[in-house]
Amino acid sequence: MKGFEKSPPRKQFSKIIWSWIGAFFGILFVSIVPDIMHLGMFNSLFIVGSFGASAVLIYGAPQSDFAQPRNLIGGHIVSAIIGISIYKFIHLDVSILGALAVSLSIAMMHYTRTLHPPGGATALIAVIGSDTIHNLGYLYVLSPIALGALILLFIALIVNNFSNNPKRHYPRYWL
Repeated sequence: MKGFEKSPPRKQFSKIIWSWIGAFFGILFVSIVPDIMHLGMFNSLFIVGSFGASAVLIYGAPQSDFAQPRNLIGGHIVSAIIGISIYKFIHLDVSILGALAVSLSIAMMHYTRTLHPPGGATALIAVIGSDTIHNLGYLYVLSPIALGALILLFIALIVNNFSNNPKRHYPRYWL
């Protein structure tokens, strides 16, 4: 419990700036795309909290396994399907449903090699979310989840590869 290492040094200022730029534009585009595409009812729910955590990974730690495209897209989609399925087909207390959704999502992300920590939040949101999210049913998987994750990925590909630092280039792998 004492720990045996010192915390790592602060990242270079340029890395901090690139992370800020990526996160700013990634979340901005996820937020404004529904207006641009005239998606009507999806305007208010296109952005979900788990996208903030995804932004930390894909813009702040783009070389980590959790940040790779397979994990970003697959982890969110697998978790959204599980969260919606748990909510629709199991009729128990919401605390049990939430625990089931998150734990099964983790297990399936491990199994499918798509572990993306924000996926746990995506599954939980499907269970504890508003009636608007519940009424979407499996459309939740497509929008906001899949489409939002793809927008974040697109911005990550641009911003992370715009840097001159080859250690920042993204992705390390696709599949």
